[in-house]
Amino acid sequence: MMTGVYLGALAGIAVALAVLMAGAWVVQQRTGNSGWVDTIWTFSLGLTGAVSSLWPIDGAAPDARQWLVAVLVAAWSLRLGSHIAARTQHISDDPRYAAYAAEWGADAPKKMFFFLQNQAYATIPLVFAIFVAAHAPAGSLRLQDYLGVLILIVGIAGEGLADSQLKAFRQDPANKGKVCDAGLWRWSRHPNYFFQWFGWLAYPVIAIPFAAEPLSYLWGYAAVAAPLFMYWILVYVTGIPPLEEQMLKSRGDRYRDYQARTSMFFPLPPRRSATP
Repeated sequence: MMTGVYLGALAGIAVALAVLMAGAWVVQQRTGNSGWVDTIWTFSLGLTGAVSSLWPIDGAAPDARQWLVAVLVAAWSLRLGSHIAARTQHISDDPRYAAYAAEWGADAPKKMFFFLQNQAYATIPLVFAIFVAAHAPAGSLRLQDYLGVLILIVGIAGEGLADSQLKAFRQDPANKGKVCDAGLWRWSRHPNYFFQWFGWLAYPVIAIPFAAEPLSYLWGYAAVAAPLFMYWILVYVTGIPPLEEQMLKSRGDRYRDYQARTSMFFPLPPRRSATP
């Protein structure tokens, strides 16, 4: 019975994300600004995550954990989505997606549609992690639930701080053409991505039955897929690689020196500069 419910939730999440990202494609095609894609993706993840968190099982009203997880994912989505939307308003296009469009040529609209559908299906593990965390059958809130809250708060706050430090650096005319290495950016080349990944650790912490029988909620272990997938996508696919390629083109040796002395992802003390 429960297997059918969870598989049904998985299918519902997949359909919802596919529809929402089809909407992102329509917006991108009409505005010509692919920056809205990431905005809509963030809000779509937050919406499907919150709705799936509160989804009743066997007609039962949402419990405290379901409401807690729904609030967590909504807070994350609103913070990040609002930040991306504000940034998108001041650009004509996102350089990463623009590079794809230039490569695709006349097939760009069709290939962009399927690219965004793939992005929708790749998001399923993230939303399903939220779902299984929200529906952990442990009754009242536990210490690990509050630990999950703390982890996500640190993730949201760290990502927000990194974004604000980068924004302040870019707004100073004296920094034009320079590489931001102030604050968190001195310890990591991508602290915003690190804290975004860190926040996803909250869901396996909430979902896995640490204090109960290890096999009492096998679905909870599915939440581990969220931080694993987010790390892979940020570090190896659509996060760091295209961004660093763009920075090397625009900043050249300055960015190479920054790469030589600064950790790529995890915040670590900076190394000695590679150049005098």
